[in-house]
Amino acid sequence: MISTRFTEIFGIEHPIVQGGMQNVGVAELVSAVADAGALGFLTALTQPSPEALTREIARTRGMTDRPFGVNLTILPTLKPIPYEEYAQAVVESGIEIVETAGNNPQRFLPAFKAAGIKVVHKCTSVRHAVKAEKIGCDAISIDGFECAGHPGEDDIPGLVLIPCAADRVSIPMIASGGFGDARGLVAALALGADGMNMGTRFMATREAPIHDNIKQALVAATERDTALIFRSLRNTARVFRNAVSDEVNSIEAGGDATIDDIKHLVSGERGKQALDTGDTDAGIWSAGMVAGLIHDVPTCRELVDRIMREAVEIIDARLAGMRPAVPASAL
Repeated sequence: MISTRFTEIFGIEHPIVQGGMQNVGVAELVSAVADAGALGFLTALTQPSPEALTREIARTRGMTDRPFGVNLTILPTLKPIPYEEYAQAVVESGIEIVETAGNNPQRFLPAFKAAGIKVVHKCTSVRHAVKAEKIGCDAISIDGFECAGHPGEDDIPGLVLIPCAADRVSIPMIASGGFGDARGLVAALALGADGMNMGTRFMATREAPIHDNIKQALVAATERDTALIFRSLRNTARVFRNAVSDEVNSIEAGGDATIDDIKHLVSGERGKQALDTGDTDAGIWSAGMVAGLIHDVPTCRELVDRIMREAVEIIDARLAGMRPAVPASAL
């Protein structure tokens, strides 16, 4: 057992979080993560409407009696998103924990706070972490350059970003980006975090609602098998490297590409098709550099139990064993 401020405040057993993942964070995965003692987040925008999100929340509650939350990612999209309506669905469903990401969530905080909802905001820079604490977020998830999805534009890896953020914020902090095993958890705690967030690693679990071909692609991948797209648009995203990401980067390399030049390649529909059919080249799908640390496809419980067991072993055996014994005469 490893207890931190995050586990105590958010009422979970283990300091492990499964963050929002488009087309992946649904009831089957989130309930399995929750039952394993970690904190899972439904991804609000995976659901086609606020009403569908309400139904998915109810479906998750029917599958677990453990705490879980909802992720609301606020980013520019090709199609307008009724964010306020999704937020209202969260409030009306009685959700107690929300993970926000992307743009500043300040406009949603009054309604969330009035409903007693704790808010974890995902940040990719120290300045954004400081701002999140200032506006009233209850915790932050600090996301290093290694992460899947949007790492921001500062390109700061976790080994530097996490302790820099820990020096500047006082609320609980979860380390995100590049985490997938017990070594990562112990490192996160040593760097000043109160737990770790895993996205890509949870994709390669039995309960993840994606095709086995995708899971096996992650198992076979190395740390070099991701790509950064949208760099020229200042909206960088890390995805699994495939024929589509290569084509996107080829178009961007021309120097004057716009979203209209690549939107046919990067649509969410194509990404979902890849995850559903197992055709790894069907579209763009997110994956982090941590793919290089994925070697199997366990259940969520097996994964969480293994991480916690090995983390305790690292702390109690390997690290403690590095300290020389203190002679009794020195006491």
